[in-house]
Amino acid sequence: MRRCPRKDVLAGLMVAVTALPLALGLGAASGLGPQAGLASAVVAGGLAALLGGSDLQVSGPTGVLTVVIAPVAHRFGVRGALTVGLMAGLLTMALALLRVSGCLRYLPAPVVRGFTIGSAAVIALQQIPPGVGTAVRPRGTVIEAAIRSAAHPNWVALALCSAVVFAQLAGGRLLPNLPSALVAVVGATAVVRVSRLPLPSIGHVPSSLPRPSLGFVEPRCVPMLLPSAVTVAAVVALEALITAAAADAMSGGEPHDGDRELFGQGVANLAASLFGGLAATGTVVRTANNVRQGACSRLAALVHAVALAALSFAAAPLVATVPLCALAGVLIATAVRMVDVRSLRALVRADRGQLVVVAVTATVTLGCGLVAAVGAGVVLAAGLALRAVARSACVRREADGQPLAVYRIEGPLLFASAARLLRPVLRCRASVVVLRLSRVTAVDTTGILALRDAVAALAGRGTLVLVCGVRDEHLRPMEALGALAGLRATGRLFATDAEADAYARAKLGLPRGVMPSQAEPRYR
Repeated sequence: MRRCPRKDVLAGLMVAVTALPLALGLGAASGLGPQAGLASAVVAGGLAALLGGSDLQVSGPTGVLTVVIAPVAHRFGVRGALTVGLMAGLLTMALALLRVSGCLRYLPAPVVRGFTIGSAAVIALQQIPPGVGTAVRPRGTVIEAAIRSAAHPNWVALALCSAVVFAQLAGGRLLPNLPSALVAVVGATAVVRVSRLPLPSIGHVPSSLPRPSLGFVEPRCVPMLLPSAVTVAAVVALEALITAAAADAMSGGEPHDGDRELFGQGVANLAASLFGGLAATGTVVRTANNVRQGACSRLAALVHAVALAALSFAAAPLVATVPLCALAGVLIATAVRMVDVRSLRALVRADRGQLVVVAVTATVTLGCGLVAAVGAGVVLAAGLALRAVARSACVRREADGQPLAVYRIEGPLLFASAARLLRPVLRCRASVVVLRLSRVTAVDTTGILALRDAVAALAGRGTLVLVCGVRDEHLRPMEALGALAGLRATGRLFATDAEADAYARAKLGLPRGVMPSQAEPRYR
C-alpha cells in the first residue's frame, strides 16, 4: 500500500464518486432503502479491501444481489433481508474454509452470462415504476408492475430518467474518465429543485413495506430464509471470484487468492448486515474503473469506502433531494452495461448451442428466480457438453472381408454413444469380428452392457468375437458387469491388437501377415 499512494488515493476518490449514485439506487431497489446501499458500500467495501484476496477489486452492492434480496425484503421485511445477509456471510466464510474457490470456477460461462442478462432484465423492469414517476411500486410480478406503471407515466419523470440513461451511456463511451452517472444525477436533481417539480425523492420514499428498527428475524423464521441465504452466498462467491479474475487480467499483476477473497467477502457481508447494509460482493464496473484509474494496491478500495462514508455524512441533505427517477435511470443504464454484447457474438460464432444456454438461463431468471435459472442452465450446458463428447466418439472399420472384420472404437463408450457405435458391428456378417478397444477413453454402465449384449448377439449368430486392448481402468467395471467373463473363459480376450490378429488368422487359416482389405471407413 506504500508503493504509489498518490495513484491509489486518486483512483479511490474517482471510484467513490462513480459508486455513490449506484449504491443509492441499488439500496432503494432492494427495498431496504438508499441508506442500506451506502452502508453496504462503506462497510463491506472497506472490510473486503482489507481482508480479501485481491489487491484491486472493489466491493459493494450489485444488481444481481438486489434481484435476490428484493423479494426477501417484500416478504419478510428489512429484518428478513438483513438476516439473509448475515447468514450468507457465514456461508461464504464456510466456503472459504472448505477451499471451494477452485470448484466454483467450473460453473459454465454461458450460465454466468445468462443469469447476468436475466438479472439485468429484472433490474430494468424494477426501475420502470420509479422511472415513470410512480411513487409506490404496484403489486404483482416485476413484469406486471412495469406494465401497470408504464400505462400511466409522468412524462416529466420519464424524460429525466431517459436523459440520465442517455447521459450515462454516452458519457461512459465518449468520456470514460468522467463520473457520468454522478453528473447526470446532479443535473437531474438541480432541474427538479429549480423547477420545484413534485417528483418522489430519496428523502420521501413512500413504501408499502414495514420499517422496523434494525435487527434480525426470530430463530423460527431462519429455515424459511435459508434458500435465499444459500443463493446470496453463491452469488457473492461467484461474482467475487469472477471479478477478481477480471482484475488480474486487466492489471497483469499478481493473481488473487480465491479462498482468502471468499473469507473477506464473508466477513464483509456479516458486518454489513450488522450495520443495516445490503449484501455485497466484488463489482465489475467499480473494479474496472479502479484499474483504469491507475490503482496499484488495496489502498484504492479503502479510500473508496472512506470517501463514500464522508460523502454520506457531509452531503446527506443534498442526497435526500435526489429524485427517484434519476436513480432509476442510473440503474437502467447499469443493467444495459451488464449485457456483454461482444461475448454473445463470440458465443454465436463459436457454438449456437451455448447461446441457447444463455437464453434459457436468462429467461428462467426472469420468470422463476436465480436458483432455478442456474440449475436449468447447468443441466442444459451439461447435456450439450455430453452431446459433444458423444459425437466425438466413432468406430473405424480397419479391415473388412467375408471371413474377417476388424473394428476400432475411439472415444467414450457411454449411454449417449454406445448404440450408435455398436450399430455397424451388429450389422456385420463376417465369420470373425475383432473389436479393438485400446482407444476407448471412458465407459459407463450403459456402454458396458451394450457391448456385452452386442458380443452375445454376434455369438448367437455363430460369429467368433475377439476383444483386445481393454484399458486397465476399464477392466474392473467390465468384469463386474459380466462383459468379459465369457471372453476370458474361452480365450477370446487379448491384451494387444497383434495377439488378436494372430489368433484370428490362425482360426481362418490365413497366412501370417495377411489381412483383408485395409480400407478404413469411419462411422460416427
